[in-house]
Amino acid sequence: MNTDNITQVKNYLLNLQDQICTALEGIEAETRFIEDLWDRVEGGGGRTRVLANGQVIEQGGVNFSHVSGFKLPPSATAKRPELADRQFQAMGVSLVIHPNNPYVPTSHANVRFLIAEKPGEPSIWWFGGGFDLTPFYPFKEDVLHWHQTAREACRPFGDDIYPAYKKCCDEYFFLKHRNETRGVGGLFFDDLNEWGFERSFAFMQSVGNHYIDAYLPIIQKRKDTPYGDRERDFQLYRRGRYVEFNLVYDRGTLFGLQSGGRTESILMSMPPVAHWKYNWQPEPGSAEAVLYEEYLKPQNWLGD
Repeated sequence: MNTDNITQVKNYLLNLQDQICTALEGIEAETRFIEDLWDRVEGGGGRTRVLANGQVIEQGGVNFSHVSGFKLPPSATAKRPELADRQFQAMGVSLVIHPNNPYVPTSHANVRFLIAEKPGEPSIWWFGGGFDLTPFYPFKEDVLHWHQTAREACRPFGDDIYPAYKKCCDEYFFLKHRNETRGVGGLFFDDLNEWGFERSFAFMQSVGNHYIDAYLPIIQKRKDTPYGDRERDFQLYRRGRYVEFNLVYDRGTLFGLQSGGRTESILMSMPPVAHWKYNWQPEPGSAEAVLYEEYLKPQNWLGD
């Protein structure tokens, strides 16, 4: 792996962060992202951008990071013992958007690149990433649009890619202690290197570039939907599931914290407000029950 390859990936990621922030600012009348540049003592740093208290977005973060170190954390080496005692570089863009309106889903996306090196041995590298959607009051047409866009991101790389990485997403974003998916899924891939650098990098770019195409039309369609206290309370309750997943299962969160990353940037994915209720159950036949009965389970949305 040469320096030009690493620079190429980094430049793409910085540009992707810019494009996503510009697109999201376009739906806000006045509110803009604030930028926070930071350095990491062990090596590297990042560029965190947060938008809070907007008319559409209650809180959203779009973070670029490029960190390096002399030893990968346990979250990276537990299943990959060959990575132990290797220097590493990890870079990526990670984002989570928490809208105000309960009819607008929360969304998450990330694309990342990691390279681990040891003198006298070949570099080990891979790409990863994906995007997923977490609705509170879902609309079937929105879910279909989301997955159709995910399929379009994968189509140039083979007809089998979307169903494979859609399945990975369903399996990854699953709360075992709740026996439910976090949302309606999307794409998730990791350890991608078997295609070679150029094709693997191209796929990561396709996933990153399709995120706004997947999400922005849903925001624009639902952001002005009237809602009341009932819908807001349910949104805050379901946000609790988001917190549970991120703190219990999310490998990116674990990697960041275990590798000495910047805590404020790592935890920017958390919603600004969330509620927990003891043993709450939706009323049978209610709009809230529809989410549980029809959406929080893996399924073939596109009928492929």
